[in-house]
Amino acid sequence: MDEDHIIIADESNFEYQVLAFSEKAPVLVDFWANWSETCLRTSPLLESLARHNSGKFRLAKVDVDNNKQLTQRYQVHTVPTLKTFENGLVTHQIEGITTNTQVIDFVKEIVPGPENLLIEKAASLLKTEEYQLVEETCLEILEDQPTHPMANLLLAKSLIWQGNYPEALTILNKFPSSSEFQKAETLLPLVKVLVAGLNEHDPTDDSLAPVYNRAINLIMIGNIPAALDGLLEILKQDKRYKKGLPKHLILGLFELLGDDHPATEDYRSLLANTLF
Repeated sequence: MDEDHIIIADESNFEYQVLAFSEKAPVLVDFWANWSETCLRTSPLLESLARHNSGKFRLAKVDVDNNKQLTQRYQVHTVPTLKTFENGLVTHQIEGITTNTQVIDFVKEIVPGPENLLIEKAASLLKTEEYQLVEETCLEILEDQPTHPMANLLLAKSLIWQGNYPEALTILNKFPSSSEFQKAETLLPLVKVLVAGLNEHDPTDDSLAPVYNRAINLIMIGNIPAALDGLLEILKQDKRYKKGLPKHLILGLFELLGDDHPATEDYRSLLANTLF
């Protein structure tokens, strides 16, 4: 088995052939055993998929009987167990496989397909603030894959920017379990506040209520830096205001803007200084 995209991995070469290699392309590790009928059935299918998708991922086969340290390190309790490595970390896994369909569906998660190009398009459009086109692109993906996590996340963000808070909230409330789930959870407090609108019933003796309400209004009209200034001012005066909600709103705005947005970079350090 001398193909570059199908290799035998063991404890002597795992660091280089799997972890280091995963910095440039996904590596699917098949933890298998030659006494398992399921392994003997799925291994040829995996090899066929690796050949068919040559260059899109590497298949690394690990014999659990001969590599007990790797088996323990990655908590392999049954065979076959499949784990995908990207940038040196496990990103997807499945164990207790019983059907070929499970194997095929698992490989689809890591092999770039047409939907991945659409996701890249939607993410690019989001950065250029073309929110209606982001929505249309995500809906195109979701027509075939209704639970696609990134498409749902980008769609929710585009709806927030367009002021369609109730629909964004619906998406976030039923968000699929995935690596993007935490991002959706970060957006939830922000969207719930935007759906509720301004709280006109704050006590008159609450001196921070006008600052808070103004910050929410600024978010609604798209003046995010000014809204962040107001929320930070509230935290400086009372970190427990509304049970710490201003902090969660700021984190939601960071997620909405994206990690590489200048405002996120600037205000993240200001938030840390305010809190600590």
